[in-house]
Amino acid sequence: MSAPVIAVNGLYHAEDPMLRLRQRYPDAVRRAGGAPVALAPRLGAEGQLDELEAVLDRVDGLVLTGGDDFVTEGLGLGATHPAAEVTEDSKQDYDLALTRLALERDLPILGICYGMQCLGLAGGATLWQDLPSQRPGAVRHADSAIHSVHPAPGSKLAGMMGLGPVQVVSRHHQALRTVPPPWITSGVDEEGLVEAIEHPDRSFVIGIQWHPELSPGEPVHEALFRGLIEAARVLPRPAQR
Repeated sequence: MSAPVIAVNGLYHAEDPMLRLRQRYPDAVRRAGGAPVALAPRLGAEGQLDELEAVLDRVDGLVLTGGDDFVTEGLGLGATHPAAEVTEDSKQDYDLALTRLALERDLPILGICYGMQCLGLAGGATLWQDLPSQRPGAVRHADSAIHSVHPAPGSKLAGMMGLGPVQVVSRHHQALRTVPPPWITSGVDEEGLVEAIEHPDRSFVIGIQWHPELSPGEPVHEALFRGLIEAARVLPRPAQR
């Protein structure tokens, strides 16, 4: 059986135009049995939505990777926080368009950190734009902080990782604040911060706020990538669609 093809979105830097993709993401896909392909994220060119459709016709799953912060004005979330290290506009537009199209197709998706926030914002979630100032005194989540996550009973997340608590590695200072239906919160930290979301009406759409690819070889984290690959194997191959 051939390996499912998994698209992995990268970073884009406008000042020296290039695609950057940290090797740990495709490595995690390969360990789980998938074949990763990198996406160069920049929306704005004529016909690019057609390009996205063509890409999604040819892949079996999607990993939305970590990244920078969101420019919130265009999302109806007010002014962008001054502490934000913002994503380049064309990348943010690309990632949100990619996410919405993949959700429409019920493509298996694993969203990591920025990728989880992208899933949530595509579905109408709201955002903590700067955790240190908006939740003072809370558990630290930046700079590879280690903390606990509690998967929700009955969730897909708990089915893969157990009920925990699970120790995770975090690198973020933004997070989802509210998660509207039909999305569910499938994991929280010890203070109730949203750490994982799922779409119950999709075959496999899970977002996690931490970085499982920073814990290679740990079965509880590798289970997330295996779950994605297993869901992608069930998807009809492109020639059959």
